Amino acid sequence: MAFAQRSVPQGTDPGSDPIKVMVVDDAVVIRGLLTRWLGEDKGLKVVSSQRNGKLAVDDIEKSNPDVVVLDIEMPEMDGMTALPLMLAKKRDLVVIMASTLTRRNAEISLKALSLGAADYVPKPESTSEVTTSVDFRRELVEKVKALGARALRMRGPVRTMRAETQAGRTAQPVRPVSARPATDTRASFRQAGQPASPQAGAAALKTRPYSSARPRILAIGSSTGGPQALQEVMREVGTAMNDVPVVITQHMPPTFTAILAEHMGKAALRPAKEGEHGEFLKPGNIYVAPGGKHMILEKDAGGVKIVLNDGPPVNFCKPAVDPLFDSVAKIYGSATLGIILTGMGHDGANGVKTIAAGGGSIITQDEATSVVWGMPGAAAQTGMCCDILPLKDIGPKISRVLKGNTR
Repeated sequence: MAFAQRSVPQGTDPGSDPIKVMVVDDAVVIRGLLTRWLGEDKGLKVVSSQRNGKLAVDDIEKSNPDVVVLDIEMPEMDGMTALPLMLAKKRDLVVIMASTLTRRNAEISLKALSLGAADYVPKPESTSEVTTSVDFRRELVEKVKALGARALRMRGPVRTMRAETQAGRTAQPVRPVSARPATDTRASFRQAGQPASPQAGAAALKTRPYSSARPRILAIGSSTGGPQALQEVMREVGTAMNDVPVVITQHMPPTFTAILAEHMGKAALRPAKEGEHGEFLKPGNIYVAPGGKHMILEKDAGGVKIVLNDGPPVNFCKPAVDPLFDSVAKIYGSATLGIILTGMGHDGANGVKTIAAGGGSIITQDEATSVVWGMPGAAAQTGMCCDILPLKDIGPKISRVLKGNTR
């Protein structure tokens, strides 16, 4: 996969209970292969393997999985029909959609995110490609572990307090890992919940002042959970981006990025498309890095143009955020506004340092509202960010900064 990446999933501590997984796929070979791959990881336990959505829905209560890997196209009941039925039976269930790289399945996968799925993994088109794809296997296992671990952590304080009460002890307040309420972890993958203290998770992290220069470009990097987060941000920023172009790197394969661009345009009510090699940036337009290519910017006599290249993955990602951010900082300097949203890994952290060194400003998403606090966490740890904010506050803040108001 063009955007496969290495990371250490948070929350899978040695000795902790394994994450329980259900695999749903009508192809017996694929189902068996996924079950074996997941079962070989000590942090995971496959508790159910089903050939269609109906059987999976019927088995949810009995097998009680933490994560479901759900195929889209199946007989009797497909994945999209099964998805809401599964979530109705278990509110905090993490569902990861699995689909081949067709435009139809890409559309369905992105729609599934809006209906409650936590993420998706694109499958190679043929069985032989699935069996030999190291990247697909790595991405599947990493996403199951990262998203499953987050759900368990958010559920943990409630489970711990209940256990202490049942043991006859006075339950002491347990500080959750995330400040967000742990009553509906499924909803937390789609919404920016307001923490009890908006900056509770960011209080100990160093920040720096915003640039005094008004931004002339908005550059955004995201990965796991990014499509939903980007839509929320674009809805807020659409009316404020008249004078600046927006460039986005979201870790996605080809086909998916074209559809993502369409969704960004609808959310922002602005022209949006995949970036094309050699085209010049226009204010008020949104450009998404195409899957399988790195997107950077170059300046010449005609203005600032997009350059696509087929170089090796950066941070195990292609497209990657760091090359884009580095090129943006080189051209725009202190007039750069960079954003890091939810995602696995640490892509973008070096780019954040480059933007800061050039005098630009950076906003990153906080832990409580991130699906995975890998990329934004790595950015926050640099000490180079100007703000670490809940998702719902990022769009309004960007809008103010673009207008010259950093308060």
